[in-house]
Amino acid sequence: MALGGKKDKDLYRVLGVAQDASPEEIKKSYRRKAREMHPDLDPGNPWAEDEFKELSSAYQLLSDPVQRAQYDRGELDSDGRKKRGARQAGAQASAHAESAKSGARRGFEGFFRDRSRSGPNIDGVDVNYVLNVGFLDSARGVSREIKTTHGATLKVTVPPGTLNGQVLRLKGQGMRGFGTGKDGDALVEVEVAPHAIFENKGRDIYTQVPVSLEDAVLGGKIQVETIDGIVNVSVPANSNTGTRLRLKGRGLAAGGRKGAERGDHYVSLVITLPKDPDPDLAAFMRTRRDDC
Repeated sequence: MALGGKKDKDLYRVLGVAQDASPEEIKKSYRRKAREMHPDLDPGNPWAEDEFKELSSAYQLLSDPVQRAQYDRGELDSDGRKKRGARQAGAQASAHAESAKSGARRGFEGFFRDRSRSGPNIDGVDVNYVLNVGFLDSARGVSREIKTTHGATLKVTVPPGTLNGQVLRLKGQGMRGFGTGKDGDALVEVEVAPHAIFENKGRDIYTQVPVSLEDAVLGGKIQVETIDGIVNVSVPANSNTGTRLRLKGRGLAAGGRKGAERGDHYVSLVITLPKDPDPDLAAFMRTRRDDC
């Protein structure tokens, strides 16, 4: 970070947080700024990679509670190197007492400093996307393409039974890492559009289906639309509006999990009179009313 004779930097200012920021606040700010400053998003900026490495190095130091405490006490510079004469004479005795316990840690810090001179090893940042799909597409499974933050095209396979708000993780498709750091992931949140007929609660599907008065009283066969297509369903005699029929295994799949059972499809009957008046039905109902 501090190169050559450059002035030592304020790591808290680099990360955009206050000096008393919590570890969670430091991590959140780093992830936000890392997405904004990643070199893939600014290929025309010759300093973008150096600025990103500076940000990542600041996070590596401040996310380590031991190094952060040393930095806050003025014992480390912004590159993680120990400052000469930083400790007061009165603190030398206590530092001497801790030297045996901290020997291994100092050896690790020395290794990290040597490695950082040839460039830090930085993991890539995860990137979030939103993918809008139709209800039947999410129910049956579909492939879609999205544009990434650095202009590439990413193919996303939505497994059958994917629910609204479900997040698909595409390993290694986020921001690239540096050195031996691994690439980040693409996290794709699926937003499922409402459907005119189908409604789901978890993996079960619910629909309302009209049934004639004749079929409701005497029983009969009706056609029901499911996510798999039209199926014939038997209506029991003396059914009423609100009678619910269960179509086992006709609901949503378990989000691509092999061997998992599908949900069910529940059909609620709604008794519907014919559009055109039926004189015989009207006469029967008048006779029945008079008899009652």
